[in-house]
Amino acid sequence: MTETAGVAVRRSSAMWVLIAGTLGEIAAFVLSVEKIRQLQSPSYVPSCSINPVLSCGSVMLTEQASAFGFPNPLLGIGAFSVVIVTGVLAFAGIRLPRWYWSGLAAGTLLGVVFIGWLIFQSLYRIGALCPYCMVVWVVTTALLVVIAPIALRPLAGNAVFDLLYQWRWPLYALLVTAVSLMILDRFWSYWSTLI
Repeated sequence: MTETAGVAVRRSSAMWVLIAGTLGEIAAFVLSVEKIRQLQSPSYVPSCSINPVLSCGSVMLTEQASAFGFPNPLLGIGAFSVVIVTGVLAFAGIRLPRWYWSGLAAGTLLGVVFIGWLIFQSLYRIGALCPYCMVVWVVTTALLVVIAPIALRPLAGNAVFDLLYQWRWPLYALLVTAVSLMILDRFWSYWSTLI
């Protein structure tokens, strides 16, 4: 297959990209609306401020919530728009070039690295969790699991690639489990009062 012919993507992978992009877009949009309302009225309590731990209102007030000088959800709105369009095109059978998938995989990897930093900040610096942010954490990491093999398909046959490809979903489940356990441990003093 030549580079100009584009990359064939399974419909199931295209659907994953579309669903993850849509969920991420919704979360980013709702967070943006909540941030605007909070700016309009400092006494506003966002819908995702449920308790002392699940409190996006307190998270939105931190420096980390505007890591690049503007609210982080604006990054999500732009990025997830690209993901949704990609999912629609791939689901329609349109073959996008390998360079496009490689760029999307690189962008998603950068997103996952940023999310890793945000997870650390939420757990150990801010001391609160944003439910909509956690949706973004889950779907962005899942996107990497789906998009990276499409971008790296020429490596098929390489022992390391094949091993990672076979174990990609168990590794994802392990990562989600590890973060869940970190959340449980970090906020155990609060969770234990609910039992």
